[in-house]
Amino acid sequence: MRRTLLGGGLGLGAMWVGGVPGLLGGCTTTTTPGGVPIDTRHSSRGQDSRVLFLVIHYTVADLPISIKVLTENEVSAHYLLTDETPPRIFRLVPEERRAWHSGPSAWKGHRLLNASSIGIEIVHPGFRLGPDGERIYLPFPQAQIDALIPLVRDIVARHEIRPDRILGHGEVSPQFKQDPGPTFPWKLFSELGITPPWPDAQRVEAQRALYEAQPGALPDVPWFQEMLAQHGYAIEKTGQLDAQMRNVLMNFQMRYRPARHDGLPDAESAAILWVLNNPVPAPQVPPPMLPAPALPPPSRAAGTTG
Repeated sequence: MRRTLLGGGLGLGAMWVGGVPGLLGGCTTTTTPGGVPIDTRHSSRGQDSRVLFLVIHYTVADLPISIKVLTENEVSAHYLLTDETPPRIFRLVPEERRAWHSGPSAWKGHRLLNASSIGIEIVHPGFRLGPDGERIYLPFPQAQIDALIPLVRDIVARHEIRPDRILGHGEVSPQFKQDPGPTFPWKLFSELGITPPWPDAQRVEAQRALYEAQPGALPDVPWFQEMLAQHGYAIEKTGQLDAQMRNVLMNFQMRYRPARHDGLPDAESAAILWVLNNPVPAPQVPPPMLPAPALPPPSRAAGTTG
């Protein structure tokens, strides 16, 4: 084998000629930011995006404060959706870099999701306090949702993010977050095919009736903890209705039963959880029927006449 230096002073480096197909074809060379020449003519089949999750947040601040916090502090997001009319979308962190938006987070065994997610912050006040100190969550302007949907679709398509990995901050960090809260239109995202199918209302009602049929029919706390973990939440299976379980159940209710999200076990929450964890199998489509092979004509015995 003979080694020949190609390119002379063009900075292409040494290449082997002979025995390696394709090296003398059209050259596709780039350089790293540090000036290292890289040949990109070959590409591996075994690859995909590093991005597995999309996490949606709200800022609980106005636009000037949101920009200041997300650009000048040790917290960030890839995108910021404003509350202007019409809304604007700022890119604060390139998608190929890690934004610091989820902190301690987990979903279905994946942890520290900053490294494998894209974060979208929505400028939104979140809630106001009622006369008794209760949180009254505020709706999202339709213009914001109309701007968010194509952004989510674009990110999901480019990174091939699974529908069940489009989540709220409160779902991946339920012990200290609740955003995007109970007024976020998760059901609309489901109806648009962006997130998984919504729990079937008839199945939920039938299961709820079973849990309300008689005293003691409601599943116990260990059942709730097991089912919440199966759904994806990071939850300690303590067997107790403790604060960490209530935080998880509250975030679950905010997404699937937003009318009441007190974090307490009840028949409706149990029914929704059971339906989500026990989806109806997709109908099996039988394979097409193939035509029977044609039979050869019967052979005549030797020496016979017609």
